[in-house]
Amino acid sequence: MSVTSEATTSWKGTLFEGSGEIALESSNQGPFAVNWKARSEGSTSVTTPEELIAAAHSSCFSMALSNALAENGTPPESVETTASVTFIPGTGITGSHLNVNASVPGLSAEDFDRIANEAKAGCPVSAALSGIEITLEATLA
Repeated sequence: MSVTSEATTSWKGTLFEGSGEIALESSNQGPFAVNWKARSEGSTSVTTPEELIAAAHSSCFSMALSNALAENGTPPESVETTASVTFIPGTGITGSHLNVNASVPGLSAEDFDRIANEAKAGCPVSAALSGIEITLEATLA
């Protein structure tokens, strides 16, 4: 069975002066404001395509890592992942940095690092982002 997720953006105006709203159609969430100023300068109140990619990457990696740890016989108590996606105007998206902190009883730091790197490689969003550098910082709580 396949699942298709949808989002819609309504944009008005030019790239630099215009703005839009993003609606997550599949989950009926939003709307979320989006504009060039937030994308190129940062914002604490307006989202960006990179923030949405970061949300997708952090959630996908957390699921992949949780599954890999369970398959290893060491299910996690908790997994917290932050993805930081970098955008450079005129260049584009240049990287995604995953920073994960997990509580996994009975697992060595070396095994955790190995499993986390395997999960990074196996995460479908990581595969979709294969054109950029993906880095990982993994810490056991």
